Formats: sequence, structure tokens, C-alpha cells
Amino acid sequence: MSTTTPPARVVALGGGHGLHAMLGALALLDDVDITAVVTVADDGGSSGRLRREVPGIVPPGDLRMALAALAAPDDRGELWARTFQHRFTGEGALTGHPVGNLLLVGLTQVLGDPVAALDAAGALLGARGRVLPMSTVPLEIVADVAGVDADPRDVRRIRGQVAVASTPGRVRSVAVEPADAEVCPAAADAIAAADLVILGPGSWFTSVLPHLLLPGLRLALEKTGAHRLVVLNLAPQPGETEGFSPEQHLDVLSAHAPTFRIDTVLADTDAVALPGRLSAAAGDRGARLDLAGIAVPGAPRHDPPALARALRRVLDRL
Repeated sequence: MSTTTPPARVVALGGGHGLHAMLGALALLDDVDITAVVTVADDGGSSGRLRREVPGIVPPGDLRMALAALAAPDDRGELWARTFQHRFTGEGALTGHPVGNLLLVGLTQVLGDPVAALDAAGALLGARGRVLPMSTVPLEIVADVAGVDADPRDVRRIRGQVAVASTPGRVRSVAVEPADAEVCPAAADAIAAADLVILGPGSWFTSVLPHLLLPGLRLALEKTGAHRLVVLNLAPQPGETEGFSPEQHLDVLSAHAPTFRIDTVLADTDAVALPGRLSAAAGDRGARLDLAGIAVPGAPRHDPPALARALRRVLDRL
């Protein structure tokens, strides 16, 4: 009797373009069961407008991008992905809203549940995985930022994801509010059952760290038996991590979640000036360092096929 190896259960956590790139890479692997757990603190652009106009709605922008990344690789899936990402043009109230944002808000109101809305949208796109919010209530990013005022020692509290990402200065710490918001139960269940959980790449303070700041989600990430992979960004991000070395990203992560264990750190070879120092920083946290060429040559963007090959090597070790 022959047996078939079940697909590896992979949970990718993040938001925005970083998570979109990660999901695009995972979708190239034919033996993985993908779940995306997405930040819900966006307050800019279309998501910000919808948060103000539909109080209590989970901001849909990052969720929409994750769904589009997982759309079926056929004509129907590609059409729906393009439509989801299409922004209305013109001069009226719809201008600038992506179609997918409005559809997700409408589905949430019809079904009464953002998770059910995401599952319905995923079925429409033929999604090759499931997209879940980190919490079913909208969150707000709150950060202590130094260097905003004339005296660089002064620290100012900045509220809102867009403000934190764009305020000049150095982010000292970040939190989410409400601090006691509950983790999405389906997200916690997926993490508990995972073989591999992935944090990053993405905006470090506003897309990656928030997953470790929600108590229920951090507990799920600490208790899971899954291998924990942290994927570093290709370059420091102005307004958030400007001037950070790769190992400083790990320092910040450990400072916000000191009991979270890392097993592997993945970074782009050309983005690490001092690989020995990063390897030591990973080793201090009980992790190994994987270096690979995972960027589009000549561009500060992750290359999904190259990233998929690096992920395959991690999965093969499990």
C-alpha cells in the first residue's frame, strides 16, 4: 500500500506588499497548505476612508492584497485578482477605492462575519489558501518615537499606522490598541496546527511586530510546535527602520516579544553586509541563518520564484 505525504501546513503572517510577495512565493510550491494571517491596523487610503465611514469594519486593504496573491493561476482567477486590485477612477466618492475593498465590506455586512466574508471572496478568486485577519476587530498602531521634536531625547507618542510609518524620527516601541483585542480563533487554530510559521518580510513596526503584540496571537506563536521562520527585509524602511542593520531588526523583535523563539532567519545575500554578525545574532536566539539570493536583481523587491526556492530548502529540513 502506498502512502501520500500530506501537504506542509504553512502560516504566513504580515501585511501589505511584504505578505503579498511571500504568498506569491508559497503559491509556487505545490505541496503546501497556505494560511495568511493579516494585520488589521491600516488607517490610510481606501482602508482609512472605509474605517471612518463604516465604524467597526476590519480594514480590508491588506486582506484584499493577500487574496489577490493567492488567486487561482487561470484566466478566471487572474481576472478576479485584477478586478479586486482595480481602483475606481473618476471624480466621485468611489475614486481611489479598490473594487476588492468594497466587496469585502459588502460581504462582511451581508454575512455578518469578516472571516466568512474572506472565505466567500477566496472562493470567488479560487484562492490557493485561506486568508484570515489577526483579529476580527480593527486595531490601531501606537508608537513611541524619538527625534520628532528639536530635542532628540524627547519621545512623542504617535497614533495610527500611516502616521507611525511616515513620522520622522526613530521608533522606540510599538503597541496595538485595544490591547485586549481577541485573536481571530481560526488564526490561532491554524498556527497551532502549522508545520511552519513565517513572520515577514514587511514594514517591521506596522506589519510584522503587531502579530507579536496581540496577547492571544503571541501565545499561539509561542506555543505552536511549528518551525518559526523570520524573513528579513531587503533594505531599511524610511520612517520605520532607517539606519537599522539586519541584526537590529532581530533586536527589536526580541525586545517586543522576548519569549518568542526563532528557528531560522532568512535574508537576502546582497542585503547583509556583515553575515557573520547576523549569524551570531541569529545564533543568540537559537536560530540558524539562511542566506540566499531572494531579491529581483537590481530592484528592492523580493523575487517570488527565488523566495520559493529558499522556502523549499527550509521545508525540506522539517
